[in-house]
Amino acid sequence: MLSDPIGTRELTIAADATGRVKLTEIFLSIQGEADHVGWPTVFVRLTGCPLRCQYCDTQYAFHGGEWFSIEDVMRRVEDLKVRHVCVTGGEPLAQKGCVPLLARLCDAGYVVSLETSGAMDISKVDERVARVVDIKTPGSGEVARNRLENLDSLRPGDQLKFVLCDRADFDWACVFLSERRLHERCSVLFSPSYGQVEPRELAQWIIDARAPVRFQVQIHKVLWGDTPGR
Repeated sequence: MLSDPIGTRELTIAADATGRVKLTEIFLSIQGEADHVGWPTVFVRLTGCPLRCQYCDTQYAFHGGEWFSIEDVMRRVEDLKVRHVCVTGGEPLAQKGCVPLLARLCDAGYVVSLETSGAMDISKVDERVARVVDIKTPGSGEVARNRLENLDSLRPGDQLKFVLCDRADFDWACVFLSERRLHERCSVLFSPSYGQVEPRELAQWIIDARAPVRFQVQIHKVLWGDTPGR
């Protein structure tokens, strides 16, 4: 079951012996972020998250959902007939069934990515998966939840994502990046928090600082706004 993490900060969703996962939704859209941006992609959104970032746009995934076997998920993904699959949340790695689901998708030949908050252990994720790992900034309200051990597990095919809420977040992120030379480990993405930082403003900050990062905006929000399932 899912406990309310507002007070306890605990998440108790787990896969049972049959290998189920709890899903909020599966849908087909355009990937709006990271290295697979622009591709038609099946999004598999798992239910539940132990974090409460102030800018979260998927609060509807915190609770509810339905249980599906991994084979049921595979059939639903196959029915949508595209090559790219993104497992997201919530926080997908909070469910024990996420890791075997990712491996099963890779075994089936899909190009698989994982969107994770960076608060959970990424070391057990299949090496064929492109891991998009958040670094939570002070403006997120969850900077203390960064699992710094994950930085040692980064591979060249992974991506670190900083969602920036203001200029102070940008300056903090530049120092965090420089001190650890993370741009030498994998791609680093700076993204403006939707409705808090103007994309043009962040782009200019990156240019002025000569920051070794890639600017990104959430293309799906440019296309459809803040609409669930798109």
